[in-house]
Amino acid sequence: QEPRQHAGLSTHGSRANAFTYQRRMEPNEGAFNLSVPYGWQIEGGILRADLMRQVIDAQSIEAKLDFTVKRDAAGSVLIRWCPEVKYCDVHTSPAGMMGFFPPGSNYQGMVVCPLMSAREFLLQTVFPWAHPEASQVQVVAQESQPLLVQNYRRRMAALGVPAQFSYDGGTVTFTYLETGIRFKEKAYAVIENMGPMAGGMWSNKDTVLLRAPEGELEAWEPVLHHVLESVKISHEWLAREIVNQEFLSRCFLNAQRASQARDRRMLEIQQQLQQLDREIVKHRQRANVEIQNDAYLTLMDQEEYVNPYTGEPETGSNQWGYRWVNADGDEFYTDNE
Repeated sequence: QEPRQHAGLSTHGSRANAFTYQRRMEPNEGAFNLSVPYGWQIEGGILRADLMRQVIDAQSIEAKLDFTVKRDAAGSVLIRWCPEVKYCDVHTSPAGMMGFFPPGSNYQGMVVCPLMSAREFLLQTVFPWAHPEASQVQVVAQESQPLLVQNYRRRMAALGVPAQFSYDGGTVTFTYLETGIRFKEKAYAVIENMGPMAGGMWSNKDTVLLRAPEGELEAWEPVLHHVLESVKISHEWLAREIVNQEFLSRCFLNAQRASQARDRRMLEIQQQLQQLDREIVKHRQRANVEIQNDAYLTLMDQEEYVNPYTGEPETGSNQWGYRWVNADGDEFYTDNE
């Protein structure tokens, strides 16, 4: 039974004794669902290039995500997923050394830019893009974060996607003035460097912004972390996306053969993902995985609960004493026994 009153955090950021999350679907393509605090708003979603009007290149093959979960229309408290962008570091290539592709130019749809660390990318690219009107900007903290890389590798392995390149993870915390309010924001990113074998291609992964009014972020962070960690990708959507990428990358199949190949490949990938789901449960019980997992859960204010009906572990917030989940995946947390 859903509680009549959905309590959250007070206006001053203090934690209430109960909190309700609803399961919501990504609105554009149903790519994933996630837990959203009751009464909050969602904005954006999956974005795609118009392949009828532009050339297929490295930038347009994959779907992009620009998605926000926010407490109110003004986004006084929010979490935002930023799009992945592909870049190309040409400094080791003959064309780059001859000066044909200066920084900022376009190479096969990618922005030419020297490889950055995760912290450099958040400072130089993400924050100016996300907050062009911000003023009085201060960087209050920044650090390398290997746990973000470890978690990214684990998730990609669980989805059957190889994460075989070099990676860097980092966080940067800002304070700034925007729309008359002084905010504090924590930004996360993982940088994937595919190296010279891929022509210097690199991109940002898992780029996420968490913000609240200054003085309140620490209280809201566990709630925003839970939203972040609650994302469940649709296997059907993922299979379709992988097949679409393979299809666009090749472009030599005719329409009929491509349609048949997509259907067969989609079924194969869905079966593989279902098998991987079963394997994840087994692997998570192994001690070496648990040690890394526990450290990441602590970083994200999460813990594992054992579902009494399925016997399988589920991840949830560690901020309350009790957790209830209904058939729709909505979650209710409380300290009241």
